[in-house]
Amino acid sequence: MPGTPAARWMPLALALAAHTALSAARAGAQEPAAWGGDELFFHTFSIAAIDPATGESGVAVTTRNACVGNGVPWVRAGVGAVATQAATRTEYGYELLGLMEEGVLPEEALGRRLAEDDNPTRRQIGVIGVDGRSAQHTGTGARPWAGHRAGPNYVTQGNILVGPEVIDAVGDSFESTQGTARHLADRLIEALQAGQQVGGDARHGEAQSAAVMVADPRPGMARRQDGLTVQINVCEHGEPIAEMRRIYDNISETLGFRTLQQEIGRDVYQLKLMLHELGYFRADADDVSPEDEDWNVYTQETVDAVNAYRAAQGWLTTVPGYVDGATIERLWSQLEEEGKAEEVRRRLLEVQRIRR
Repeated sequence: MPGTPAARWMPLALALAAHTALSAARAGAQEPAAWGGDELFFHTFSIAAIDPATGESGVAVTTRNACVGNGVPWVRAGVGAVATQAATRTEYGYELLGLMEEGVLPEEALGRRLAEDDNPTRRQIGVIGVDGRSAQHTGTGARPWAGHRAGPNYVTQGNILVGPEVIDAVGDSFESTQGTARHLADRLIEALQAGQQVGGDARHGEAQSAAVMVADPRPGMARRQDGLTVQINVCEHGEPIAEMRRIYDNISETLGFRTLQQEIGRDVYQLKLMLHELGYFRADADDVSPEDEDWNVYTQETVDAVNAYRAAQGWLTTVPGYVDGATIERLWSQLEEEGKAEEVRRRLLEVQRIRR
């Protein structure tokens, strides 16, 4: 329900790290061995964007290097977002966000830092403030194809791509979802997928990773004090953007992430009979029978009986009516102890018969 804690947290509080914690790339314990040395390279494509309606700022990125989320995306609630890639200087993230927080415009902030950089030709950077102002830089030494594009409330950039159609697809996708009733992270993942579908990174057969990060300045939207709401870092996967989408849909509990159905079958009757014999399901009734109208339906009454049984075993779960192998094994064990197992098996002979 709108305004309830569950509704408030479900779509937004996705502060998670998939496969690896998202922290500064300089934290050596979390760097892949393949990175090696002092220089960090993320030849990649990305989008940094804001949602003017919510004040959210975010970055989505993918590459054919491992753990791209550890180096490229940077966000700050109420300030903006930065993507620093190619010959990646991670310091650009917090330096540019720090300058913008002081009131320096993105173009001036980026210009200052590039002027102090001893290797600007190998950098590629996109920066955007929460007011939609942005700046970009693609150095002449960035490997082809390399380029960038800016549009309303976003910047997209990439290098070692199959061509300009990649960032065009990213930009077109993001623009097409402007003003729609969708969260920023959802739109960013979709935009990244659009770039991937037209070819993406020109390299093949190497490790792949993807990440999305979003910060929200609105009170009550983040569990973290820094306003970070979405933090998904797929460190290595054959289809990292698809995996990032799967994680997002699962954690936000988006309709379609699972098949919804009410369980119906003879196994449900078996469960009811076993629980009845142990006193957890319709304990006051003389019997449960296949003649009952809902004999094979996993009803709420059955769920409640399972929950009571699990509680009696000292087993906790957040999933109502959860029955796994250990539960079934315990049920049969207790029926054996009470001398009821053989009678239950006898009664189930007809119900469990194969008739096909």
